Order: sequence, then structure tokens, then C-alpha cells
Amino acid sequence: MTISQTPLLISACLMGEKVRYDGKALPHTEIAALCDQGYVLIPFCPEVAGGLPVPRAAAEICNKAGASSRCCVKNCAGDDVTAQFYQGAEAALTQVKKDGIATAILKEGSPSCGSRQIYDGSFSGQRIAGAGITTALLQAHGIRVLSELRLDEL
Repeated sequence: MTISQTPLLISACLMGEKVRYDGKALPHTEIAALCDQGYVLIPFCPEVAGGLPVPRAAAEICNKAGASSRCCVKNCAGDDVTAQFYQGAEAALTQVKKDGIATAILKEGSPSCGSRQIYDGSFSGQRIAGAGITTALLQAHGIRVLSELRLDEL
């Protein structure tokens, strides 16, 4: 496959789609420029794909999963939204398989998309090392995940 045919899964918010929890987008000019380099950009928001509305209450992973358990995700109102986060992650996996995607560029810090850091579950703005639900699932299936802060590794 040549670079002109290389598809990348991209967090939809980074491509200017208003899908974030707060109804905003975070368009990233360097990501948009990847089209000029011949990449095919496929926008995707796992939280929306999992059935969550826009806008929605902010959510954070409230526990780190052990080897045989799943993470718990709650929003700031205390509602358990774990099922929606896992449903969105599965939808992302289906998308990458369908389109033959080997690399995803996902929003750092997100409870779905964070690749190196996520919020600590206290809704205090504190970050910890960790991966979001979608990132962890994609990585477990051999998909390379980068954040918008690591485009130089592409």
C-alpha cells in the first residue's frame, strides 16, 4: 500500500467535528495537513458511536482494569457510562478492520482516546499515565495509536 492509499483513523474532534462532551471541536491544523501528504483521514468518535449525545456530561475512567476486568467509566453526574464507552471502542475496532487501518491518531487525555494520559477519575483535572478504552482495545488488536501530540512519529 502506498502512502496515497494509507488510511488513518482520526478522532473526529481533531478534524473539526463538534462531537466532544462540551459540544466543541478541537481542529488540528497538522492533522488536516496529512491529507496533503496523501493520507486518507477517516474521522471517528467512539463516544458518539457508543450512543452518547453531544453535548454530554464529562466522563472519566474511575478505575484501572485488572487482567480479567473492565474499566469503569462514570460521568461527572455519577452515571455509569461504561457500556457506551466499550460499545464505541468495539465500533472503532470494526471500522479499522473494515478499512484496513493500521494507525489511529486519537485525542490525548480522553477517556476513550488517550494514549499516554487520562484523567484520574476524580474530576479534579489531574492526569495519570494510562490509555483510554478505545485506545486500549485498538492496541490489543495490533493497531498503532498516536496522539495529536506525537504526529512526528507517523
